Amino acid sequence: MTPPKTLRIDFVSDVACPWCAIGLWGLQIALDRLQDVVRAEIHPQPFQLNPDMPPEGEDIGEHLMRKYGMGQAQLEASQEAIRQRGASVGFEFRMDRRSRTWNTFEAHRLLHWAEQPGQPPGAALALKRALLRAYFTDGLNPGDRELLCVEAGRVGLDAEAARAVLERAEFTDAVRARMRRWTSAGIQAVPAIVIDERHLIEGGQPPDLFERALRQLAAG
Repeated sequence: MTPPKTLRIDFVSDVACPWCAIGLWGLQIALDRLQDVVRAEIHPQPFQLNPDMPPEGEDIGEHLMRKYGMGQAQLEASQEAIRQRGASVGFEFRMDRRSRTWNTFEAHRLLHWAEQPGQPPGAALALKRALLRAYFTDGLNPGDRELLCVEAGRVGLDAEAARAVLERAEFTDAVRARMRRWTSAGIQAVPAIVIDERHLIEGGQPPDLFERALRQLAAG
C-alpha cells in the first residue's frame, strides 16, 4: 500500500475574512476524506484585508456597504449566502453577534509566534481556527490582546508568554515581511491556498473541489 503523500499547505488568510473560515473548514473536510492519500502540513500565513482599520474598529454593515458599494438588501443577501456556505462545512456564522470589524494585525503576530520552534505541533492552526470562531461565531474582537491570550491558552499555548509577545510588539517586522512576500507573489485576495509552494487554489472552495485538486497533486 502506497503511504500518504505529505503536502505543505500555506493557508494565506485574514482572521476577519468569512471566506477564509469557509475555505479552511472545507479544506479540512477534504483532508479528512483523503487520510489514506494525503498527509497535510498546514501553515497559516498572514494577510490583512483592511490594514488601515483603526484599533477601535468600524461598524461592519457601514464598512461592507462602503467598501463593496452594496445597498442594505445586497448586504443582507450576501451575509445570508455566507451563513449558508458556512453551515455546509460545519462553521457557524452568527451575524447577529458581529456588529463591528477590527484590525487583525495583533492576531497575525500571535499566529506567527505560535508557529515558532518549541511550540506545540499544530498550535498555530488551532489558534487560527479558534480566532475565526471567536470573531464570526461569538462576535468578539480578534485584535483584543486579552482575548488573544485567552484563546492561546485554550489551544495549549502559554498564555503569559503570549501576553509578553503582544506587549513587546514581537514579530512585527517578520509578519509585515511575510505579508509583503505573499502580495509580491501576486496574491491580492484571500483565502489563497498554496501547495508545496507551487500550486495555488483561490477562494473558499467547496470540499469536493479541494478533494479533487489534492488527489491530483498527490498522484502527480
